[in-house]
Amino acid sequence: MTETMLVPVSPTPEPGATESPDDAARRPAPQGRDGFVRRLLLDSGYGVTALVLAVPSFSVVLTGLAAGLGTLVVAGVGLAVLLGTAYVARGFAHAERVRLRSMLGLDAPFPAYLRPAPGDGRVRAVLTPLRDAQTWLDVLWSLVALATALFAFVVTVVWWSLVLGGLTYWFWQRYIPFDEDNVGLAELLGLGEGRTPESLLNLAIGVVALVTLPFAVRLAAGTHASVARMLLCSRVEMVGRLVRMEESRESAHRAEAQSLRRLERDIHDGPQQRLIRLGMDLGRARRQVTTDPARAAATIDAALAQTRETVEELRALSRGIAPPLLVDRGLAVAVREMAAGQAIPVDVVVDVPDGLPQAAETAAYFVVAESLTNVAKHSGATRAQVRVEVVDGRLVVTVDDDGRGGAGPAPGRGLHGLRERLDGVDGSLVVASPDGGPTRVRAEVPLG
Repeated sequence: MTETMLVPVSPTPEPGATESPDDAARRPAPQGRDGFVRRLLLDSGYGVTALVLAVPSFSVVLTGLAAGLGTLVVAGVGLAVLLGTAYVARGFAHAERVRLRSMLGLDAPFPAYLRPAPGDGRVRAVLTPLRDAQTWLDVLWSLVALATALFAFVVTVVWWSLVLGGLTYWFWQRYIPFDEDNVGLAELLGLGEGRTPESLLNLAIGVVALVTLPFAVRLAAGTHASVARMLLCSRVEMVGRLVRMEESRESAHRAEAQSLRRLERDIHDGPQQRLIRLGMDLGRARRQVTTDPARAAATIDAALAQTRETVEELRALSRGIAPPLLVDRGLAVAVREMAAGQAIPVDVVVDVPDGLPQAAETAAYFVVAESLTNVAKHSGATRAQVRVEVVDGRLVVTVDDDGRGGAGPAPGRGLHGLRERLDGVDGSLVVASPDGGPTRVRAEVPLG
């Protein structure tokens, strides 16, 4: 095959691959005891250190804002202070994004801050950070994060204190002076007097705190992280989605334009030339019919053969526009009909429900069509297999062959156009073709 290699073309990963940048969901925590303990310690560390970052960020940014706004009347001074405050807020926001990534395993994309335009003057270019919406979100986070950081710190420290203090109270209780006139918590609750009821009560509190510790620190860390993600990451993710949508639309337009150019070229080089020859043959037969009927009959037979070949070629070209069978009878029938017309045996397994989006069905059809075309032209395969199924809300198309493999992509060829077509529907494509084969083409198209 001349158009197959490992080609990731979408941020959507293959199963088992790394996460896409825009995936805001939490990565799965490691399984087992080690993963549980690690998650607990990281959540606790995040909650405790939240205040370490929040206090200086609140103090410095609030002071900078107050000083900057108060000195705006002094030419240049107020703006310079606000500009410095903006950069400081960006630094604190960057540190928090690093904490979200490293300690909580969350996807926290770093923003592409506004940059000066080529035509901006010197003053406007210097003040660019003050015109950036994300900069002011960073400033806002520096001010409001103190409240959630304090909550996370207090909850984490209190719960760990209850756990450690309650579970070890029986040991260090002996070092606490005991007076019979003192009234302990156990006595107030009616559980008895003396050291033993007090020790048992503290042990019970420690056990309860230990059981609820993972939930408490998770709540504390999640509360602070949710505010950070909302102010520091949500706009970045939204802009990223808009950019990807624009790129997908442009990819779809390029794929459509390329398909039209390819179709025009194929029609010009194929059916159009055959029709011209057909017209010439029929004209010659018309002249021969009175003088040499035998030669006229032979010419007409050749014209009939040209007609059949032209029809077959037009039928093949129509598959690249909008296959009627796909529109009328669905993806399963269209794929089976396509496989039946191949020169080598093709096993087909199609397990899809009715009513799939037309765009997804069309994209899947073209994946199969382009893959089987490559198999027929370049692979030297003796067998192929096509599998179409719905997995986790995505239409998955897999085409395997036992050909020679070991080829690379060529811009402007079929695989490149297929990649552009899948980009237009937010799909993904991975083609694996090691030297010596076999070759696997796997495409995924979202149905949502």
